[in-house]
Amino acid sequence: MSLKFSNTTSDFLEWDTMLNLIRKLYKDGNYKISLLVACGSFFGLRGGDLLTLTWGQLLQSDTFELIEKKTGKKRIIKINSQLQKHIQDCYDKINPVNISSPCFMSQKNCVYSIQRVNVILKEIKTKYNLKINNFSSHSFRKSFGRAVYNNAGDNSEMALVKLSELFNHSDIKTTRKYLGLRQEELLETYDLLRF
Repeated sequence: MSLKFSNTTSDFLEWDTMLNLIRKLYKDGNYKISLLVACGSFFGLRGGDLLTLTWGQLLQSDTFELIEKKTGKKRIIKINSQLQKHIQDCYDKINPVNISSPCFMSQKNCVYSIQRVNVILKEIKTKYNLKINNFSSHSFRKSFGRAVYNNAGDNSEMALVKLSELFNHSDIKTTRKYLGLRQEELLETYDLLRF
């Protein structure tokens, strides 16, 4: 729950920045958060759904399904082959009790809360000097969406259709606004003028 009059929006990380962050976190021995950033950005899940993931879901197949907490809808996730290697590397370093264990256990032996993840992300933003205003667990979902859209090239409208369905948005306009595309397009209007 957010405080009254507080800013609850989140921004996305540029894809290359996010990949570099994953590598730096891993190199610095912060394997759980490296995995959290990777899974969040590659799966496009909400933070609450991300924190429910188990090692078995991530390691036993290249796909898994879950029921989204917010919508109650079933979602099937495919694990990118490059991400599978990172997941295995993190698993080997973390060495959890068993494969059915949750991936994101704190030192107190319980699953991280969204609030704790957001505190950790604010610390990471400072430590790694990330150029992002509002960095939270929801930033990964937006990073996923922006990367899909930006990599679509001439198929950007089709990417929006797919993202709209993945995000369970009611229409493409909602997805466009969610990703901040509408605001960017409006601001580009000012660049059309010459002095």
